[in-house]
Amino acid sequence: MPFIDTKLNIKLTEEKEVALKARLGEAIATFPGKSEYWLMLNFSDESRMWFRGYNSIPMAMVTVQLFGTASEDTCAQMTKTVTKIFKEELNISPEHVYVKYEFVDTWGWNGENL
Repeated sequence: MPFIDTKLNIKLTEEKEVALKARLGEAIATFPGKSEYWLMLNFSDESRMWFRGYNSIPMAMVTVQLFGTASEDTCAQMTKTVTKIFKEELNISPEHVYVKYEFVDTWGWNGENL
């Protein structure tokens, strides 16, 4: 039950959103037992963001939430993959992408908590 929340300070076209959806759907399999089937995504574009004192450079804040935990090595691999995706799809430099991980013990779905 992963959730990836992405905030961007640039406009996201429908074409690029679909491309990100597909590539993040593949990337989530980096985590054992996770797949696109359970992945929920959110994209918030044209956010008012500042980094290093600037708001004119393309940037992204990506939060990956997982039910359960993951190893540091797995998270490191996911960070490499995520920053590569955002570079290739949106030309956002990896040094302008933050990736945050949150691990959740209780997750509600389908009227109950897991």
